[in-house]
Amino acid sequence: MGCGSCSTGGGCAPSGCKSNGSCLTGGCGKMEVYDWLSNLDMPSNYIPFQVIEVKFKGARKEFFLNSENIYLEIGELIAVEGPTGGYDIGHVSLTGELVRMQMKRRKTTIDQVTRKVYRKASEADVEKWKIAKGLEWETMHKARTLALDLRLSMKISDVDYQGDKTKATFFYTAEGRVDFRELIKKMAETFRIRIEMRQIGMRQEAGRLGGIGSCGRELCCSTWLTNFKTVSTAAARYQNLSLNTLKLAGQCGKLKCCLNYELDTYLDALKDIPDRIESLQTEIGVARHQKTDIFKKIMWFSYPNTEDWIPLKVDRVKEIMAMNKRGQKPVNLKEEAIELVPVAFVEKIPDYENVVGQDSLTRLDDKPKNKGNKNSRNNPNKTNENRNSGNRPEKGPRPPQNKQTSGVKLAVQGAKPEKGPKPPQGAKSAQNPKQAQQPKGNNRPDQNKKENSPSIVQPVEGAVAEQTGTTAAQPLANRNRNRNNNRRKKQKEKPKDE
Repeated sequence: MGCGSCSTGGGCAPSGCKSNGSCLTGGCGKMEVYDWLSNLDMPSNYIPFQVIEVKFKGARKEFFLNSENIYLEIGELIAVEGPTGGYDIGHVSLTGELVRMQMKRRKTTIDQVTRKVYRKASEADVEKWKIAKGLEWETMHKARTLALDLRLSMKISDVDYQGDKTKATFFYTAEGRVDFRELIKKMAETFRIRIEMRQIGMRQEAGRLGGIGSCGRELCCSTWLTNFKTVSTAAARYQNLSLNTLKLAGQCGKLKCCLNYELDTYLDALKDIPDRIESLQTEIGVARHQKTDIFKKIMWFSYPNTEDWIPLKVDRVKEIMAMNKRGQKPVNLKEEAIELVPVAFVEKIPDYENVVGQDSLTRLDDKPKNKGNKNSRNNPNKTNENRNSGNRPEKGPRPPQNKQTSGVKLAVQGAKPEKGPKPPQGAKSAQNPKQAQQPKGNNRPDQNKKENSPSIVQPVEGAVAEQTGTTAAQPLANRNRNRNNNRRKKQKEKPKDE
């Protein structure tokens, strides 16, 4: 078997091309059939079946007569007879005895197969076929523009060119019949080819275009589903699904085909569950039916004006229904409720080594609180962090001696303090700091100015710090309060020097 576009050369199997759909063998195509008879040895007098199956664009597959017994393999490009003349290019999808089974499945007889296989596609045929396929996208958009100009209520969804580029089939969807005779005239003048219009349904359109469903996989109608069965809302009702059209409808706008997949299983389980039950008669009142667990065979009931639901087994519900028919009533359903064991949730510990260091997605949620010192001045319970007497404070402007800093004064015992500005004339010696006089007037230090220097001034050598009613370890608010009180008392006193 020859492969025209993959790099592995001739003779590669369709499933091993690894070309992601671009290989002309068709191995990556959808709705392929596996020939499980290809590796079996046939009898010596075996005559191959002359009908083969050929796949074209989309899900279109047709049968052709191989009257010349050309040796063909699955995936090869061949030239076959067109429906209205000319030739078309397609992939061989099935050969041998499996074709006979497919014809029986589609209810097609050998007499109905009239079109023939011409030859294997040559390089010129493949090149012309690729050029024709490259025109489909542009042709579809131009046709849509022509349909809009004529104000036709139709949607052109796909275009399929014939292999010899002499004919194009336009697939469209519409709610009713559309008079497109004028549209065909304009398209024939524009494209210079024969035009065929074919109306398809919404499901067929979704199958041709493809897409991703709500389950996260490709649409079933575009991958493996070959026929469409009717889907009704009863299928959703039997499975206890909410009748929400937005959730039950697929991309085609119709009910999802997958609603029929598990319907038979639900119908088998519903055989043991009583149908059309609304209430049960008891001595304390009427219990209404709320919901049913089909596979666990549990039914929930509740009394009026109560929020508690009472779970009962299906067998017990049948017995109570029989009692109600005889005129008997149970006392209370709560006494007969079954006990439901809650399912314990066990956190699964991953069995791999966390090389990145990011165990949890919420690792950044538990951040430590801001340890900034922005509000430390207003917090009465926060002590000063820089009161360590063993360490010298950070460098800063030296406060004058006539102003108090954090309620601490400097006293000299036997030694003079460091050089600094002289105290005012009315002030007494610094050896008696309690009698030191404050300057007259409201010459207070700037209280609004933020102090960046530490709140405790280190005493000089030979001096002893005398504290005015507070200790260095007291909160800052208490020291400020005592300092202000001392200032008020000294301002009320008259200076002795006067």
